[in-house]
Parts: sequence; structure tokens; C-alpha cells
Amino acid sequence: MGLAVGEQQYHARQKDLERIKRFRLMDDVFFSKCFETDTVCTQLMLRIILDKPDLVVLDVRTQVFVANLLNRSVRLDIVATDSQGRRINVEVQRADSGAGKRRARYHASMMDSISLEKGTDFDQLPEVYIIFITEHDVMGKGRPLYQVERCILETGERFDDGSHILYVNGAYRDDTPLGKLMHDFACSEPARMYFDELSQRASFFKESKKGVATMCRILEEVVEEGRQQGRQEGRQEGRQQGIKENMLDTAKRMLTDGKLPLEMIADYSGLPLEEVLKLKQA
Repeated sequence: MGLAVGEQQYHARQKDLERIKRFRLMDDVFFSKCFETDTVCTQLMLRIILDKPDLVVLDVRTQVFVANLLNRSVRLDIVATDSQGRRINVEVQRADSGAGKRRARYHASMMDSISLEKGTDFDQLPEVYIIFITEHDVMGKGRPLYQVERCILETGERFDDGSHILYVNGAYRDDTPLGKLMHDFACSEPARMYFDELSQRASFFKESKKGVATMCRILEEVVEEGRQQGRQEGRQEGRQQGIKENMLDTAKRMLTDGKLPLEMIADYSGLPLEEVLKLKQA
């Protein structure tokens, strides 16, 4: 017999608690929650990455959905605004494929799309920073940080349009602030973190009753979202399978009738000619 409902819930809860213990700032669910509305931790991170010790964060939002009615929308891990009006998007990516160059370009364009009000002159477009913190050295050059800027090829001068892209090598370790920051991003134990601000924030969500309850609820939402997406994909797959079966049935009936050339059967059924040939030979 299966487990009783209460026992199932207990085991599910224990699994969630184990997952929370293993969470690191490099995991986007934990990253987003730890930095959510937290200007102190966000300011610490950005001062180190951008090497701007005087940077002051005024606002930080996480999981910002930027809609594009005609094309692809995006959900940004962090969008911060500093006292100079600069807009900063920070993404954590464990998979190298999630930090592609063209993705960075698209993020920059979407950040621009939400940074300028109607009727405002283009010169008022704020400086925008796109920062990818990657678990591995995606550029493969062994450097802690890669700063990407547009330039005029013929002269080598910077084309200063206010757009900046940075890749942070999450595998980098040394005694510099950036090396220590990347250590903390990969660390699952708050007590072993270098920076008190990050340690205290991670400890809250891993060890306090309120913080753990919040993370458990988020995990439940993530699981439910995955189930809904699975059901949606299943329905879509079912519809596609039904369409394909109708196409096959149509082609088979036409082949049995034997009155139409194969090319016309392919046109009427919607199947590729090669597939109609295989059906005829079966």
C-alpha cells in the first residue's frame, strides 16, 4: 500500500528542507529571494562587480517580467536602479547555454525598452548594465571578469552609447573582493561566507522559521508551475499527435482508393512525400 497522506507530506517536507540546505546564491530561485527588495546585499554585489565603491542602490526588484506583445518576452532575475539613474540587470546562470552573447544583447534591448518613457528624448536613455554571473568560465580565458563594450573598429575608440555587458566568472577564487564574492555565491553554508551581509541573508532563508517557510512555499510554487507546464505541453503534444493521426488516416484512405498520384496525396494530407511513399510500401 502507498504512504498515508500525512506521511507523504512529511517526506515531501523533509525533501524540501534538504533542498534548502543545499541552495546557493548561484541557484536562481535562492538568488532571487535573497536579493528581493534587499538594497544592502545588492549594493554590496554591484560595488564589487562594477568596481564602484560609492555606488548606492535605490531600488531592487527580482523576477521582473518584461512583456513583448509581438515577440519573445523575458523574465529578469534582478533589475536595480542606483543613485546615478543607472539601470542594472543581473542574471545568474549555472548552464553555459543560458549566458549566450545574443541573449545578453536581447536583455540589453529589453532593458532599454522599459527605461525610456514616451516622448522622452533618446539622450535621456540611462546607462544600462547587463551582468551575467556564470557558474563556469564561459569565455574560457581564466579571467575573473569580462567587460564587453562597443568600439569603433577603425580607431579602437569606445563607442560610448551607455550600454555595458559584463560576464563574471563564478569559478574564480582568490583573496580579492570579487574572488571572495564568487566563493560566497557557490557556498551552501552561510557560516562559511566571507561577507556578513550575504551570510545573514542566506541564514535567514535557510535557518529561521519564517525564512524556511517562505522557501518551502516557493518550492511548492515551482513544482506546481512545472506540473502545469507539463500538463500544457502534454495537451499540446496530444493535439499534435491527433493532427498527425488524422493526416495519416487521410493518406491511407487515398492510397487505398488508388485514384490520386502520390504528390497530390501528400498535398491533401499534409504529409511529406517521403512519408507517403513509406505508407504505400508498408
